[in-house]
Amino acid sequence: MTETAGTPVPEGGPDARLRVRFCPSPTGNPHVGLARTALFNWAFARHHGGNVVFRIEDTDATRDTEESYQLLLDLMRWLGLDWDEGPEVGGPHAPYRQSQRFDIYADIAARLQAAEQAYHCYCSPEELDTRRDQARAEGRPPGYDGYCRALSAAQVSAYRDKGRQPVLRLRMPDDTITFHDLVRGEISFQSEHVPDFVLVRGNGHPLYTLVNPVDDALMGITHVLRGEDLLSSTPRQIALYDALGAIGVGDGTPPVFGHLPYVMGEGNRKLSKRDPESNLLAYRDRGFLPEGLLNYLALLGWAIAEDRDIFSLAEMVVAFRIERVNPNPARFDLKKCEAINAAHLRLLSTDDLAERMVPFLQSAQLLGAEVTEDQLATLRAAAPLAQERMVTLAEAVPMLGFLFVTDDRFRVDADDQAKVLTDDGLRVVQAAYDVLSGLADWSTEAIEQALRARLVEQMGLKPRHAFGPVRVAVTGRRISPPLFESVELLGRERTLARLQDVIATDPR
Repeated sequence: MTETAGTPVPEGGPDARLRVRFCPSPTGNPHVGLARTALFNWAFARHHGGNVVFRIEDTDATRDTEESYQLLLDLMRWLGLDWDEGPEVGGPHAPYRQSQRFDIYADIAARLQAAEQAYHCYCSPEELDTRRDQARAEGRPPGYDGYCRALSAAQVSAYRDKGRQPVLRLRMPDDTITFHDLVRGEISFQSEHVPDFVLVRGNGHPLYTLVNPVDDALMGITHVLRGEDLLSSTPRQIALYDALGAIGVGDGTPPVFGHLPYVMGEGNRKLSKRDPESNLLAYRDRGFLPEGLLNYLALLGWAIAEDRDIFSLAEMVVAFRIERVNPNPARFDLKKCEAINAAHLRLLSTDDLAERMVPFLQSAQLLGAEVTEDQLATLRAAAPLAQERMVTLAEAVPMLGFLFVTDDRFRVDADDQAKVLTDDGLRVVQAAYDVLSGLADWSTEAIEQALRARLVEQMGLKPRHAFGPVRVAVTGRRISPPLFESVELLGRERTLARLQDVIATDPR
């Protein structure tokens, strides 16, 4: 096997034969690298008019959980990455959870052994370690040496009499395995560096090395886009596709592979699940827009243009070329991710932004389960005021919460109160109350004119010293939407009550 060619990337129009798969494991919280892999597969398939198969790799009963499985589905739906076959959708190759396909794997493993494409290995862990150490000492590759490839019937019987449970190993070819990687070009692996590997454990449990290629062959997967960390397993899988073809599972042609670059974190090391910035769920909880997060993840190895960072998912589909993915590691930059998200947030319409804020205000118990029309109207009016200042949707709570919090729950931030509502600040609040209580026209323009005339022109204060105390007294914070618009939205009665409360409750 000197050269292995898969299905080429189609040129020109749509190709419904193109099939990619996304097959995460339901272990713990999904991470951003997983989302980037899903995105690149999805964009590649949609660009070429192909199909996305969503498959769950849940063969490890000790680590896989139903909670993580449901979370995977929730996050895929939140991201807006749909699939053509898989959980909740079905398809001709169901089931799409590997834990429900063990009978299929057992049958194929038996057929591989019967066809002498695989064989039982009875070596104990201690024997394997001894032979590896000897190989290292002699300067040979330390992988499995094929000891059990040609056992006699007597040797097999002797091992069985000792109660040894054999693993099943694939009989690897002796030739160099070469394939064309869509991201990295031509790659070759010498046979001595790819030893016979285990397909099935001694207890009969199938391993990843068997189940993924089997499912790819049965489901007609034409292209596999996955992380660079799986590159070393590719020659083994190519050999297995060939063996599967020999027993009539698929045609023996492997998919075309493309290995995506590492995503690096702090310290120039690979981003791992343990890194806080890798937790995909945290981005949803912080109020990142799915389109903003996906836009940033797309930039981790790909670019729509040299001078453009902001684009929609639809624009990515049109422009996406897997050959343009950079094989070099990409660094995850949280600040840039936030900036990209903020840019998308500012592109939202007022109504859309308001609707997306609602769940966060509800979680903070600022809005009830049933949002009134008056509350929605206030939120729509306030949304443009906060839009230019927000990075994520969760910031709607501190930014706009003062408009919806009940009077008995309204509190001024203690630190802001200490810094701003000094004796001089309280005199400003009293002056603001005096001028606003007599204001006939409660509009932004009238409020601004009255406060400027009293606090800036008459009292001679700089705007920061004039409006800062009023802002803290009315919104509870030093950082808020524009003051005059906020006062208008809050209304006369509530504004005056808050100014009066600050004056009345000051301990000094």
